[in-house]
Amino acid sequence: MKNELEKYQEKTFEEIKHYDEYGNEYWCARELQEVLGYKEWRYFLSVIEKAQIACSQSNNDINSNFGVNTKIVKTGVSSKAVIDYKLSRYACYLIVQNSNPKYETVALAQTYFAVQTRKIELTEKEYNLLNEDEKRLYRRIQTRDGNKELYKIAKEKGVKNFDRFTNAGYKGLYNGETADDIAKRKGLRYREEILDNMGSVELGANIFRITQTESLLEKQNKPDEIIATDTHYNVGRIIRETMKKLGTTMPEDLPTPKKSIKELEKEKLLNKN
Repeated sequence: MKNELEKYQEKTFEEIKHYDEYGNEYWCARELQEVLGYKEWRYFLSVIEKAQIACSQSNNDINSNFGVNTKIVKTGVSSKAVIDYKLSRYACYLIVQNSNPKYETVALAQTYFAVQTRKIELTEKEYNLLNEDEKRLYRRIQTRDGNKELYKIAKEKGVKNFDRFTNAGYKGLYNGETADDIAKRKGLRYREEILDNMGSVELGANIFRITQTESLLEKQNKPDEIIATDTHYNVGRIIRETMKKLGTTMPEDLPTPKKSIKELEKEKLLNKN
């Protein structure tokens, strides 16, 4: 695990990104293979094929996301042609979602590409046009919807103590802090919702915690509360490690907005009337 984390630190996903002659970003499949820890191309190729199926099933064009790119490589004194792929960011996201979760770098990659691709309804351009309050309102809806699905799946996987399950995710992401600890640090009133008092960046980190936990719990073979709770903690921890390695501000160091989401929603309702 240590060696894989060192590889990730030395060669992050942004560092292997390329641009074509039109300024479009892309990744090379064989470079992504190395970063994710797959030693043999044949095993990684099967992951690509699964990702292509997922791409097709979501009604996205395979060719525009998985462009075949034949390249010449030297093998001793001779050369040979090998198949590679020019991958879109979406293709990379699908690949890591279908990769073997035993690799630590795969978990990091799932978090990384989820950060970049998970916008649900808004395009990236539309999202960037929103002001901070609008971004908060939008991401708060995502956390509400995401938590509904997460807790539904968690219940199916044997979770009964939802306070413990919830705090496990926060502890991983917030360096040991529980929901109550976060609320006290933010100076919130009793039972005031902590997610209503986060900026868009902090909400974003929690969206990724929610969605990635949901994804892993779906793969859990049988109901087991301990495994599900540990999974939530580990997802939060890995997201925290990723944020640290990318040089972003830790979630507990992000500022608490002056207005809560409920206040923003009330203002928005009054403005409509």
